[in-house]
Formats: sequence, C-alpha cells, structure tokens
Amino acid sequence: MECDDAELIAAVRRGDTASFEPLVRKYQSRIFATARRYARRESEVEDIVQEVFIKAFQKLASFRGEAPFEHWLMRLAVRTCYDFLRAHQRNREVTLSDITTDETNWLDQFLADPSSRTESAKAAREIVAKVFEKLSPPARLILTLLEIEERSVKEISALTGWSVPLVKVRAFRARAEMRKILEKMIRQGYV
Repeated sequence: MECDDAELIAAVRRGDTASFEPLVRKYQSRIFATARRYARRESEVEDIVQEVFIKAFQKLASFRGEAPFEHWLMRLAVRTCYDFLRAHQRNREVTLSDITTDETNWLDQFLADPSSRTESAKAAREIVAKVFEKLSPPARLILTLLEIEERSVKEISALTGWSVPLVKVRAFRARAEMRKILEKMIRQGYV
C-alpha cells in the first residue's frame, strides 16, 4: 500500500529518512521537466534536480501543510532554478555570431513575410533559446513561467513570492529586454 505525502513527510520528520525516497520517485519527473526549461545541458539539469531534493529534505521541517506538498516542492524548484540562472548568467555568454545559417535564413524569411507558414520550427526554437540565454535571470524566469509554462500572474506570484504587481512589471520589462536583444541582433546583421 502506497503512503500519501503527509504520511511520508511525518515519517521523515520522525527520523525515517528512507521515507523521503518515495517522494523523490513520485515528483522527480516533474522536477526534471521544470529544470529542463531553465538549463540546457543535462548535467546542469541533474544538478538542479539534486539540489531541489536536497533543499526539500533539509527544509522539510518548514513545510506547514497549508498547501499540497507538490506546490511547496514546485515553489522550491522554481526558486532553485532562478538561483541557478543568476549564478550561471556570467558563464553563459553567447555571441550573436553563434546563430546558424538556418536560423538566419528563418529570421530573414520571417522578417520578409511574418505570415509565412513555411518557417522552420527548429530554427525558431533555437533562436528563442539563444535569446533566452542572453536574458537576465529575472526576465528569463518570468517569461518561462508566463509564456512557456503558461502560468497565470497569480500562480507566478505564489511560486516566486513576488507580489502580483511586481510580476506584471517584471513581465513588461522582460518583454522589453527581449525586444532589445532581437533589435540588436537585427542591427548587427545577424538576422
């Protein structure tokens, strides 16, 4: 018989550390999926996931049970991903000249005819990934949550601990930052 989250958490708090393992198994695929949105290398994803579960184990005493464990764990995961982005921002310099010929061709075609249906989805994803790497950590986090994960402003506020107005301001600034990066790419002739 499988124990529910509350029973497992209670057992871990009583000193039965082995009871944490079923929680890891239950939620690891969701944490991996979240981490993959913030890191590109599998080794970085694995590091993030490991850190999330280490933090969860260490902070389990602070879990009050007012919301489901999964929500608490996902907030912890998003904050850990945000910390990862901030820590690795300086190491992630991507030059605009790294844009491939396929990506440049796609951008040229898109700029010439934005309504065109023949664009390469792969090239578009690669361009978006390169633009995302150049974004500041707050901008990358907010756009990932809002646009990629399609979370509401209220959900983002709960996940990040930011107020709803702050989420809206950061989303506005993130979009402006993304526009500037794209404009710079166009001006420098990489597009």
